[in-house]
Amino acid sequence: MKKIYVIRHCEAEGQSPEAQLTGVGMEQALALSDFFSNTKIDRMISSPYKRAIDSISPLAKRCNINIEIDRKLAERILSTKNLPDWFEKLRSTFDDLELKFEGGESSEEAMNRIVEVIEEAFRRTNKTTVIVTHGNLMSLLLRYFNKDFGFEEWRRLTNPDVFLLMNDNYKVTFQRVWE
Repeated sequence: MKKIYVIRHCEAEGQSPEAQLTGVGMEQALALSDFFSNTKIDRMISSPYKRAIDSISPLAKRCNINIEIDRKLAERILSTKNLPDWFEKLRSTFDDLELKFEGGESSEEAMNRIVEVIEEAFRRTNKTTVIVTHGNLMSLLLRYFNKDFGFEEWRRLTNPDVFLLMNDNYKVTFQRVWE
C-alpha cells in the first residue's frame, strides 16, 4: 500500500511566498520532524513558498532526503484584488467549485493541480511520500476524495496539520494523523 502524508505548513508570519515561520512555527517544524521519526520516507515534495520548505527542512535533514519543489503545490490565489470580504468569498468557492474571482483560480482549477501531484506520486515506485502545501489547497485535495470535506473542515485545519492518504488497489482513503 502506498502512502502520502500531506502536510499543511507550520505557523508563518504572513501569506506572501517569502513569509517566514514564526518562532512557534520553527518549534512546530521540529515537532513535525519528531512526529515522523519512526516513519521511513522515500520522497519529499514541497510548495515553493518559504514557509512550506522551512516546515519540512528539519525532517529532510533528519532523513537525508532532498526536498523537491513543485509549483503546483503553491497556495491557491483567490483573487489578485484585495477582497475585504475574502472569508465569505472563499466560503462560496466551496459551494461553487467553478466560481472564480478576478486574477484568481477556481476551486476546481486548484484542486486539479494538487490532484495531479498526488496521482503522479502514487504512480511512482516510492512507498511513502511527504508533500507540504497550504491549507486551502490541502482542503480541496481532501474534498476531491471526500465530497463532505468542505469549508468548515478547512476552518478546523491547524498549522501544521497532517493527513495520511492511502492508496490500496486504486482506492484512496485518508485520515487526519496530527494531534
